[in-house]
Amino acid sequence: MKCLVAVIGPTAAGKSQLALHLAQKFYGEIINADSRQVYRHMDIGTAKPSRAELSLIPHHLVNLINPDEPFSLALYQKLAYKAIEDIQGRNKLPLLVGGSGLYVWSVVEGWLIPQVPPNIEFRRGLETKAKDEGSYALFQELQKVDPVAATTIMPGNLRRIIRALEIYHKTGRPVSERWQKKSPTYPFLIIGLTMTRETLYRRIDLRIDEMLKQGLIDEVKDLMTKGYNLDLPSMSGISYKQIAMFIKGDIDLTTAAEQIKKETHRLARHQYAWFRPNDARIHWLSNDDDITSQAVNLVSSFLSGIN
Repeated sequence: MKCLVAVIGPTAAGKSQLALHLAQKFYGEIINADSRQVYRHMDIGTAKPSRAELSLIPHHLVNLINPDEPFSLALYQKLAYKAIEDIQGRNKLPLLVGGSGLYVWSVVEGWLIPQVPPNIEFRRGLETKAKDEGSYALFQELQKVDPVAATTIMPGNLRRIIRALEIYHKTGRPVSERWQKKSPTYPFLIIGLTMTRETLYRRIDLRIDEMLKQGLIDEVKDLMTKGYNLDLPSMSGISYKQIAMFIKGDIDLTTAAEQIKKETHRLARHQYAWFRPNDARIHWLSNDDDITSQAVNLVSSFLSGIN
């Protein structure tokens, strides 16, 4: 089992359910590659696996930190490699599952991530500018100094924009130039789930409606009661930001739900910039086909080829 299987694709494509099936079929364990599911107390809004699912198959890198604790790509990569090694050492199959492109490719491609410590004063200056001029002003700065990084970071992702500018400020070089790679020595299989945009948007909208029924509003209220500031990166994520605005009375619930759906649609489009349909490394499966059977056949062939 000195190998890795990744299940990737846009949000709401069905990655978690397929991964659970593959883990049961091939004696696997799941490693989270969703940047939001690392936070505790944030379950509904991040579409985190249920307690039953978490108990059915071992999951790694889920519920790692509180919403106000710092977390970095370098730390994620380190913990992911540790989990992979642990799973392989017990002769089980590691399944890397999620839609966060940075997380997935940092592991699969073995990125050599810049070790630049946080500069709190510099960050605060950029945060102040974002409040005064809007986050897009910082994104425009990033486009000037690192256009390559700007193609992979969403304009609204303030935390990652600030980090890229921080690295440029410290080193004088674009962060994208420092994305060197040293791929793991073990073989890997990447399974991608895809579907038509219309179908994906419909699945996203149904998921968000279900989140509201499951208690998303109460989840956000509980986080606010616990004292988690709405300016935190975790609390400013899609769904939490909009529901917090509803709770404060800034918008009504219908508007909040519409904004969540619109932003999640945009996120899904951005995820395809990370997981490109023409990437030969990815074995794409469409929901028009029997995804489960095809995925099982892919993993079976993959494992047979390395044993």
